[in-house]
Amino acid sequence: MGKEQVIIGSKSDVINFLNNAGPARNALVVIFTALGGVFIDAYDFTSLGIGAVQLKAQFGLSAFQLGSLTAAMGFGALLGAVFGGYLVDKLGRKRMFYADLWFFVISAIVGAFAPNIAILAVCRFIMGIGVGLDFPVALSYIAEFSSLKGKGKWVNLWQGMWFVAASLSFLIILPFYFLGAGPDLWRWAVGFGAVPAIVVLALRKLFMEESPLWAADHLGLKETGRILESTYGVKVIVNCKPEDLFAPKEETKPKISYLILFSRQYRVRTIMASVIAATQSMEYFAVGFYLPVIAALLFGKEFLWVILGSLVFNCFGIAGGTWQAYVVGKYGSRKLAITGYIIAFVCLLTLGIFKNHLSIYFQALLIGMFIFGHSFGPGAQGMSMATLSYPATIRGLGSGFGQAMVRTGSIIGFYFFPIVLAAVGLQQTLLVLSAVPAIGLITAFVIKWEPIGKDVDTEAIKYDEVDQNVAQ
Repeated sequence: MGKEQVIIGSKSDVINFLNNAGPARNALVVIFTALGGVFIDAYDFTSLGIGAVQLKAQFGLSAFQLGSLTAAMGFGALLGAVFGGYLVDKLGRKRMFYADLWFFVISAIVGAFAPNIAILAVCRFIMGIGVGLDFPVALSYIAEFSSLKGKGKWVNLWQGMWFVAASLSFLIILPFYFLGAGPDLWRWAVGFGAVPAIVVLALRKLFMEESPLWAADHLGLKETGRILESTYGVKVIVNCKPEDLFAPKEETKPKISYLILFSRQYRVRTIMASVIAATQSMEYFAVGFYLPVIAALLFGKEFLWVILGSLVFNCFGIAGGTWQAYVVGKYGSRKLAITGYIIAFVCLLTLGIFKNHLSIYFQALLIGMFIFGHSFGPGAQGMSMATLSYPATIRGLGSGFGQAMVRTGSIIGFYFFPIVLAAVGLQQTLLVLSAVPAIGLITAFVIKWEPIGKDVDTEAIKYDEVDQNVAQ
């Protein structure tokens, strides 16, 4: 039987095909290879959290110094996201996929041998740049290889992948613990991050093609047709104007900048995505990154219990992060964000008010339910909204700006927890932190934008609104 024939004469035909296409050949391999950067991101963030107690003792760190060290990766990711969002739209998804992983490999290896805290902080900053570069390209890529019906599911799956990686980081470190790594356990945890980065880099070389939507804008319909043939196993017939066959001239491409995200056309979407991205990050990195510290406070300081307790907490994240990907198509991102914020707020408020009157097991359950609510709701929806609210031409900018808001929230969270914890203790820290999901909840109630099911790729971008804003 012959291959299915697809005729494309414009970018609209490409969008129509992708919106209604079945799964690409090797679809799961392509999607999970794209999500490989998310896996590495989660592993690298978590790996240092495992050794936070050891690092503090080994280098004699104050609460502020520990916050600065953990925030170094957040600062790097913020920088990477700002430039990455722009570069992924300008240079393409494929080239960025190859470039950013080297940041993970080099910084993980050098960081593992860091003789002092300054070199380790520099390595974490460089690693963060790679994280910031990778997130916009990974989620943009997945969105542009998914049908309209499946976009929410596949893009939102990044949250489940995050918690799988965070859980595996604890399992990976257990053999080193039993082999007697001792106070250098954090070095093994950090250095091992180079291994998955090299594996993902090899898989991307083998399986990745350029995004067909980016190719339609920048490489012409002839190359777009080749990509569709290679990825979907169809026969593409290109029937277009001669000038659309190949890459357009540079001067004919519209000039894009982050200002477009704040034009009247996209302003409300940007505000909503930004608030959810920042608040979910702040609540997670204030609590999630320090799960080993919380586990030590709840279960005792024996390192084995710290690892096992943290692993159990992250299993709540796997459950919430995976489940939401399969129901977001039915309920939408906004409703899931509201539900997750409510769960997170109630858990933090209860711990903040009644912690001393609750059993250890009930406290642990509330922390687990907080992680579940976070991953089910705002944890996933912030970046998904930032990716799915904009057409392909500016999707990298939107996703990059969303990632910048995530990293802004993470920096605040990194500093917030150790400093406030040292000043007022765990109970009061969690009470103050409950204000964060409350802010996100109010925003999600007020702004009613819903990206799931919206065909934003067919929107005509109103570049003239940006010019008017600049003039004003």
